[in-house]
Amino acid sequence: MCCYMDTFSILESILKLPNGYSEGIYQNKKYGITRASFNKEKSFKVYAEELGGTDFISLNFYRTSKGDQLKPCEMSSQKVIHFLQHVKVLNTN
Repeated sequence: MCCYMDTFSILESILKLPNGYSEGIYQNKKYGITRASFNKEKSFKVYAEELGGTDFISLNFYRTSKGDQLKPCEMSSQKVIHFLQHVKVLNTN
């Protein structure tokens, strides 16, 4: 687990993403973002893909009786935390 955000801040950042599909801007690039929650919001899946590019972000986050766990998929914790800190969700209305 990276030291840049505590697990509450990670959860708070995940919950700021709309459930389902949305779009956002990260590092001046547009991303398609999907957030899904499972088990009465005890676990989350976030997948973001750069639209028109090759970058992606993929993570799972689990809230368990033993504590919260961030599980990045095939990338560093720092990369997913930076994305969660800096992505700006576009108004989908």
